[in-house]
Amino acid sequence: MLSRQHKLLVMKIVSLFSVVRGYNIPIIVLAQYLSAIFILAPEKRALDILLDSYLFLIVFASAVTIASGYIINNFYDSQKDLINRPNKSMLDRLVSQKTKLSVYFSLNFMAVLTALIVSWRACLFFSAYIFLIWFYSHKIKKYAIIGNLTAAFLAVLPFFAILLYFFYHQISFDEIENHRSHFAVISAHAMFLFLLLLIREMIKDLENLKGDLANNYQTIPILYSERVSKQIITVLTFMTILPVYILINVYDVGYMDIYFYVCFMVLLFFLLYLWKSNSKEQYLMLHNVLKFLIVSGVFCIVLINPSVLWHGKQLISNF
Repeated sequence: MLSRQHKLLVMKIVSLFSVVRGYNIPIIVLAQYLSAIFILAPEKRALDILLDSYLFLIVFASAVTIASGYIINNFYDSQKDLINRPNKSMLDRLVSQKTKLSVYFSLNFMAVLTALIVSWRACLFFSAYIFLIWFYSHKIKKYAIIGNLTAAFLAVLPFFAILLYFFYHQISFDEIENHRSHFAVISAHAMFLFLLLLIREMIKDLENLKGDLANNYQTIPILYSERVSKQIITVLTFMTILPVYILINVYDVGYMDIYFYVCFMVLLFFLLYLWKSNSKEQYLMLHNVLKFLIVSGVFCIVLINPSVLWHGKQLISNF
């Protein structure tokens, strides 16, 4: 049996895990590696990418930076979360604000130091990324439209770290013209993900209406009404057709077109339910639907070229 002191320590570890949203970090790491293998550098062997030490450092720095970002976001949203997420907020409060800040600064130092090992450019990138996350949590988050756009942009930004790594090391400035189609595919994937994340941020504004109102957050549903917010979400949802059309009809995404077709059908039902929704529970369900689409999209990246999995299985069986 654990003593009372040990139980408290376990609870604090669980609390810190909740604050940094440790359940999200492995998904982000997986998304970065799968994007590198199937989208960013499809011409390279998957094993070479997995064993790339510098890529590992960039992914590690991204994961650590995102974890620290969740901490500072939790720090500034502590009062709002008491209203919007009372159960999670009570768990998060088992760790003091002082401890959270200590972990926050430690993680940021670790991220910058790790990036510096890769290059001074990577160090500059992650330093700017850390500052943007802090500035978003401290100021930008409270404002309509720009807050939503910044949140979605910050969520996509770690993938640009990998993009810059691959193209800076493999392609000279003179060769960029020859890789225009490759850039277009990457941009289409990024735009689709950005739109899904932006829609999710706007659903969160509807979901967190009471807490935002009590803490003077100037979100779209507060400033303009829930109806206007739903109209914008509807427009953004139909805008996802453009990157999906480009990926399916202009470029080859293998069997991942199945995901996009299913995703579009789910989004249509999503819109129908959105216009019938008027409670926190209903908006939470819509939020979870979007999270499912984003997470399932990560795993469906392998559908671009499933043969990589079969080759990997054969490689492992040969050892």
